[in-house]
Amino acid sequence: MSAMRHRELPFTGPATFFKAPLRPEAGRGEAHIGVLGLPYDFAVGFRPGARFGPAALRAASGRYAVPPEGFFDLDSGRPRLSGARLVDAGDVDPVQLDAAATFERITTAARRVRTVARLPIYVGGDHSVSYPLLRAYDDQTDLHVVQLDAHLDYSDARNGTHWSNSSPFRRADEEMPGLSHITVIGLRGLRVDREAVEAARARGHTLVTARRLRESYDEVLEALPRRASVYLSVDIDVLDPAIAPGTGSPEVDGLGVAEALHLIEAVVGRNRLVGVDLTEVAPDLDPTGRTALAGARLLAETMALWWDAVQTT
Repeated sequence: MSAMRHRELPFTGPATFFKAPLRPEAGRGEAHIGVLGLPYDFAVGFRPGARFGPAALRAASGRYAVPPEGFFDLDSGRPRLSGARLVDAGDVDPVQLDAAATFERITTAARRVRTVARLPIYVGGDHSVSYPLLRAYDDQTDLHVVQLDAHLDYSDARNGTHWSNSSPFRRADEEMPGLSHITVIGLRGLRVDREAVEAARARGHTLVTARRLRESYDEVLEALPRRASVYLSVDIDVLDPAIAPGTGSPEVDGLGVAEALHLIEAVVGRNRLVGVDLTEVAPDLDPTGRTALAGARLLAETMALWWDAVQTT
């Protein structure tokens, strides 16, 4: 059997993101897309397990290994991701129980991946990692964040800490003058931090509930940034737990995959995507593996949408 045939089988060979070559020491400009793992979940307030997310997503993403000719798209009849060079940039090793040191390592690694690939993708881990990731974009003067999430993650503090997965965007907003705007879509649930909502709105950020999205879909799409540098942050709990149960803080009545992909398509098609993170996949909470498969599919679709966009500019 040929080597290419082996590459097509999800369960063969070492697990890397999308079966891309493992290149933790990749050089400048080596790839179009570089994927970095962040196995850290010491900042959760409910159920742990997202530290195993990168490993699970590597295994699941083997299902979407990109063949040399790209994926054939049934709707358009054309290939997707044809010619795109991907690398797996390895993992950041956390410093156990030392958030500050771990965050420094994450920021350093994110800066490196930005030199390696035109599109860095970061796979957590809990959502606290978005703060040190965004610090790696401190050279941006007009950065917009689009966050797909059931939770706002803009709390000042939770359980005596300012560095939990409830606070990454508050910390980034405080430290980064170049972070211009945050748009959060998919918010829902009974446990809402009123102070965080008021603080985010006071800064002019856009908060969209899952209910409003369904009631005013076109209006929400129109409110997305246009012709901006955008960092896309996807918490897997934006999806309904019937689709993605393997996450620490699931919220019922979430988005479907089609809804999430439509939003991502609008974001990518109208803007310059500078980074993506996917967080909060906790595979041990989902023995079926469908959460990791859903996450891998979201990433594969995002890569294909981005590659389509850069090929036409």
